[in-house]
Amino acid sequence: MPSSWFECRNISPSVTLITEPFVHSFFRANLYRIEGRDFDIQLDFGVGISSLSKALPGNRKPVLAIATHAHVDHVGSFHEFERRAGHAAEAEFFRTMKDEGTLASWFVRQEEPIERLPHEGYSFNDYRLLPAPLTELLDEGDTVDTGDRLFKILHLPGHSPGSIALLDEKNGEFFSGDAIYDDELVDDIPGADIPTYVQTMRRLAELDIKVGHGGHGPSFDRARMHAIARAYVGMRAI
Repeated sequence: MPSSWFECRNISPSVTLITEPFVHSFFRANLYRIEGRDFDIQLDFGVGISSLSKALPGNRKPVLAIATHAHVDHVGSFHEFERRAGHAAEAEFFRTMKDEGTLASWFVRQEEPIERLPHEGYSFNDYRLLPAPLTELLDEGDTVDTGDRLFKILHLPGHSPGSIALLDEKNGEFFSGDAIYDDELVDDIPGADIPTYVQTMRRLAELDIKVGHGGHGPSFDRARMHAIARAYVGMRAI
């Protein structure tokens, strides 16, 4: 990936992990490029300081852009893609990028939101999220078939109302967004709902996967995911 803003590495034969190393650590999300036979999936889009689509490999294959949810660290370059999918519960936020759904002002207010400028002449004062209306909706039980991989959509609310994840049931590869990841989980922000999150975690504590790739932190195996989920339930369940 010819870019000085993004870093990438292959984490499985058809999956590239993309990160923004110069973004504030709390907002440094994991983005994933999933290669398919008929089209690729771009899962999540960073904060939008630098163009993600321009940094991606130019293989001329169609791309389905999927946002796991509407928070600022996952939707910055979402508008750059023609085919955009997400959950209906957050469709209004994708359409308008209102702060109540994206929490972009939280990112902007950080003392040092970025460690360096993406290019000469860039002004952070001009930073804003651009609207990215969904062109299609994804919900629990839907599937995305790339021609050689079939992903089942899971609706996993709690962190946000429209959080979704992708599961390849054939090989057990799970892309969880911010529904669960191997780091401190966030449930004290606008749009989060702890009782709903507890129910999601109870579900994840029983989900059969081989490897999970979260919206933050390192990848994890089934045992680690179950441990994270059960620890959350133990801490938050009433």
